[in-house]
Amino acid sequence: MLERLKRLPWLVLFQVAIVTAIISIALAWTIGLSAAALPALQPLFRLLLSPVLGMITEFAIAVGVGALAVFIFERLNRPLITTGSLWALVLCLAIVLLIAGFTGILPVGLIGVSYPQVVGMVVGVFWKGQPYWKSYRRW
Repeated sequence: MLERLKRLPWLVLFQVAIVTAIISIALAWTIGLSAAALPALQPLFRLLLSPVLGMITEFAIAVGVGALAVFIFERLNRPLITTGSLWALVLCLAIVLLIAGFTGILPVGLIGVSYPQVVGMVVGVFWKGQPYWKSYRRW
């Protein structure tokens, strides 16, 4: 099992996670700044971030981040995508977003590494990576 972990394309996975985090953070900051600049949109954003709907919004954003990561991974190196590399991609995304959270560049509440958001990333990664599940027999 340790050999399988060693053979995963860790460098490519971390590159995908970093590019995904940069794109996600840029989009989140753009949305946040547009909400601050356009007073007409503020009630909509307050509604989307209300306690009940906010959890669904965060989950949906995390699903999008996971799907974006697989989309970028497909463009970078499609032959490396297996079930194991998809799980490793989730780990790399969580590590990169955790580090970004410690640096303070993440917008508060939209992107992060809370439990619902990690579950959302797993759903997004495996939803978009569904064609690559054929390798599940190896695990």
